Amino acid sequence: MQVSVEITSGLGRRLTIGVPATRIDAEVAARLEKAARTVRLKGFRQGKVPLKVVQQRFGAGVRQEVLGEVMSQSFYEAVRQEDLKPAGQPTIEPRSMASGRDLEFTATFEVYPEIDLVDFAKLAIERPVAEVGEADVDRMIEVLRGQQATWESVERAAASGDRVNIDYTGRRDGVAFDGGSAQGSDLLLGSNRMIPGFESGIEGMQPGEVRELALRFPDEYHAEELKGADVVFEVRLNSVAEKRLPELDDAFFARFGVAGQGLEGFRAEVRSNMERELRQALRSKLKARVLNALHERTEVEVPQALVQEEIGSLRRQMLRQFGGDAARFDPAMLPNEMFSAQAGKRVALGLLLGEVIRRENLKADAARVREMVEDMASTYEEPEEVVSWYYGNREQLASVEAVVLEDQAIDTVLARAQLTDVPCSYEDALRADPPKQETQ
Repeated sequence: MQVSVEITSGLGRRLTIGVPATRIDAEVAARLEKAARTVRLKGFRQGKVPLKVVQQRFGAGVRQEVLGEVMSQSFYEAVRQEDLKPAGQPTIEPRSMASGRDLEFTATFEVYPEIDLVDFAKLAIERPVAEVGEADVDRMIEVLRGQQATWESVERAAASGDRVNIDYTGRRDGVAFDGGSAQGSDLLLGSNRMIPGFESGIEGMQPGEVRELALRFPDEYHAEELKGADVVFEVRLNSVAEKRLPELDDAFFARFGVAGQGLEGFRAEVRSNMERELRQALRSKLKARVLNALHERTEVEVPQALVQEEIGSLRRQMLRQFGGDAARFDPAMLPNEMFSAQAGKRVALGLLLGEVIRRENLKADAARVREMVEDMASTYEEPEEVVSWYYGNREQLASVEAVVLEDQAIDTVLARAQLTDVPCSYEDALRADPPKQETQ
């Protein structure tokens, strides 16, 4: 096999590969002989079909099949021979495929970049530090009560926080406009779901009352024809309901799987869940800061093939988030520009993390894998069964090992970086850092 390598761009490579005709012909002949022993043709007994007849009937198809397989096999033989690391699938173009002549084809692809990692000791990283306080537990319990709240009709004026049922009609210059009317619509006052002044204008209304609200649409509004428009809404208040929070009793605690332990037992369970969530959030935030620090200090040329794959992944992710149905909506309708910057950075961060793992020769630590599996399993009623399931499912266990390996890479960087602990609140710890503006 003859191989020549051409650099087409920074990461672009083109291999020209030649395969001797004898290799093709030998494989074609072997397959035809095998087929002759098993093929069924009218007029011949099985295994008695002449090789010449088999060749006439099936020779062209078998040759095409062999050519495809040989091109694939020889491509991977060539990249191993030339010590190349393809990023993404190659584009293969035949040059010579005629029978009796050597096979020649080109394979165009990108390679993974060589990465010169920054000295970890030069990285300055702020490590967020937080803990769950009693006030945090109090707030979380109120959130849980709010999730289990009921609504009770009341005969009084509407106030912020109430859920009201209304009929309304919006008019511009005395003419009703599209999308500006509804009957029997529920609205939570204070939710800011409607344009400024609408919800506050309902406050103080009594059930059965009708009121006109002179309002102005924001200058930045999704409907072009209503941007900055002066309108009048006629609103009828049908009913008012106020939120009723459940009592902190055994019935409430049982809804969250805590029975017979009273308020203190419930608080302990809530705190335990919050602390688990906090550990994960702090770890995620710190990991992002480490990767961003590496990215800022390291030049990485990203293979466009990997960026395109990541764009496809982000498209599908967006569809899932918004309930899109791929059968009815083509993800390709979302332009590349929507995702290219994010995809490029994600690829770069993945390459950086992979280089740390490769350079430091890291392997997933079995004890840490076990600890992570048990931590995830602890949230289930039968944690032992969950642990057994992970260790009986190689694919799922491999996904945990990959996360552990990434964590070990982050720890390797942190062990040498300049760390500064920065206290923050529980709420701030759970919020992701805002994305940094990319410098030109």
